[in-house]
Amino acid sequence: MSVIEDARAVADAGPVCDACLGRPFADRSFGLTNAERGKGLRVAAALADDEDYDAPDPADCWVCEGYAGQFDEWAERVAEAVDGVEFGTYQVGTRVPPLVEENERLLREEAGLPEDAGESFKSEFNREVGKRVGRLTDTEVDFDRPDVLALLNLEREGDVEVQVNPAFVYGRYRKLQRDIPQTEWPCRECGGSGKQLGDDGEEPCDYCGGSGYLYDESVEELVAPHVREAMEGEEAVFHGAGREDVDARMLESGRPFVVEVKAPGRRSPDTDDLQARINEAADGKAEVRHLALATHEMVERVKELDASKTYRMDVAFGDAVAPDALAEAVADLDGATVEQFTPERVDHRRASVTRTREVYDIEAELDDGTHATLELHGEGGLYVKELVSGDGGRTEPSLADLLGVDAEVTALDVLDVRGEDEPFDDPEYLRE
Repeated sequence: MSVIEDARAVADAGPVCDACLGRPFADRSFGLTNAERGKGLRVAAALADDEDYDAPDPADCWVCEGYAGQFDEWAERVAEAVDGVEFGTYQVGTRVPPLVEENERLLREEAGLPEDAGESFKSEFNREVGKRVGRLTDTEVDFDRPDVLALLNLEREGDVEVQVNPAFVYGRYRKLQRDIPQTEWPCRECGGSGKQLGDDGEEPCDYCGGSGYLYDESVEELVAPHVREAMEGEEAVFHGAGREDVDARMLESGRPFVVEVKAPGRRSPDTDDLQARINEAADGKAEVRHLALATHEMVERVKELDASKTYRMDVAFGDAVAPDALAEAVADLDGATVEQFTPERVDHRRASVTRTREVYDIEAELDDGTHATLELHGEGGLYVKELVSGDGGRTEPSLADLLGVDAEVTALDVLDVRGEDEPFDDPEYLRE
């Protein structure tokens, strides 16, 4: 059969609007809406049959139940629903009434067309409403990761649910004081409630003093709330590229992080102003650098960063160490492959396995007979405190074993966290 004959069979199935007439033939022509396509087919069929052109109003169409005439109305509802939300990209999704889907199947069956001929009503509704939303809001459609997703439920009149996807800010933080964890650290005794059962019922937890946390502040608390406020979001989640020990400072270039803001009202705050506000409020405890807007891909990039790290350590020895002995021990560690069984200090939260890590470069200088300063560049995951102490034989080789004296890290600073060929300070990379 010809296209005209097929179109005539569709039109003869009952009062069918132009959009529903054109939809089964969407894959046979391009550059037209289904309504334009249907009108053209109806006119061609009328001319071929020497009949008057007569198109039913969408409201009378038994297939779409009148929804094909409501594109503008639904687009306006979406625009109203996202009013006050800053976004640049969007996507429209539709929940189609089962009756309309069944009508579509019956239409093709009665016309003798394949069940999947053309396109579906759902696809057309998403596209046509979506085009109008773009014009009304001056934004662009994005089928992969839109800023907002509008879900239309045609079964409930006017029901538009707007899902605002998270926004992201990247930066590097420097932790300038010791005994500040990277993220909030709930009290292990009260589970973060700040309460315990006493003789007279609930009372403040003795272990945390009733705060619910083991530490009063964290890098997360110093940074994330400011980002959430600037983006007018509901919640902010802090993601770091690994973490340093609580008693270690993070200096020099800083550690990469991403703050993920849930349901943001704003997506493009002034990052220079935000950075200044964070640093002022942190009051010398921490600071952020290179703050920039980023994409959701940055969360995984940061969390999965296979980074090497550079450390500076103050080391105390149990007995006096000669300069030549220290130089010889450091030479043995320089470039060494180290085997480390899970350290005792983290054994309660890490799997008990032996890990192999590389020492890329190490230098040491005696401050006096029992104190030295070490600077070390090593593979990610290297436990540097245990590399110094030996951890009761769990780490081999170690500085303590090579020297034959006890050795302990008394102060630790992380100087650099760097992934190979990862341009985290490049704004274009952040937006990829």
